[in-house]
Amino acid sequence: MMEDNIRSILSELPEGVTLVAAAKTRTPEEISRAIDAGIEIIGENYVQEAEAAFAALGRIARWHFIGHLQKNKVKKAVPIFDMIETVDSLKLGEQIERECEKLGKNMPVLVEINSGREPQKSGVLPEDAEKLIRELSRLERVHVQGLMTMGPRFGDPELARPYFQETKRLFDQLSKLGIENTEMRYLSMGMSNTYEIAIEEGANMVRIGTRIFGERDYK
Repeated sequence: MMEDNIRSILSELPEGVTLVAAAKTRTPEEISRAIDAGIEIIGENYVQEAEAAFAALGRIARWHFIGHLQKNKVKKAVPIFDMIETVDSLKLGEQIERECEKLGKNMPVLVEINSGREPQKSGVLPEDAEKLIRELSRLERVHVQGLMTMGPRFGDPELARPYFQETKRLFDQLSKLGIENTEMRYLSMGMSNTYEIAIEEGANMVRIGTRIFGERDYK
């Protein structure tokens, strides 16, 4: 049962680790039940799904965008989300900046790292992260607060460990640079099958969907 899953996960997470409930394909009713059971942050992969959930539920939780954000969706995303975890280009950051300016809003963001160097996936390569963060730091309303990575997907969660380790090393390196308008506060790594390993490797934010909601219904 969802409520039992949430209580179990929250009781197991170490102090200082933030839980994001990944709500891809979930209904507003399911999301509402999760919030009632103790979830404080909802992660959405698609702006259209987020719009429907947000219209039904409003700000009874915080909303994080955790999918690939297309530039033509930024205008709809900025009013909804409290954090965008997947910024991977200056152009996207500038688009977010423009929409934030219209609303008088500041937007915390995480820079997405393509730790697996997978050409089909979004995210900046580890060696390009510092340059991007320095570029983003010049924006007034976009505030980098850490890193996020997906990493390659494996059946064996242990195989994800090297990618989490690399992202943590990068996080630590960037933390020492003192880049203006930047705070290396959050390291978002790990999903339902890998979050325990991600936490062992330094994640302080995890994005869990199936372990909370159960398997998705793809009917």
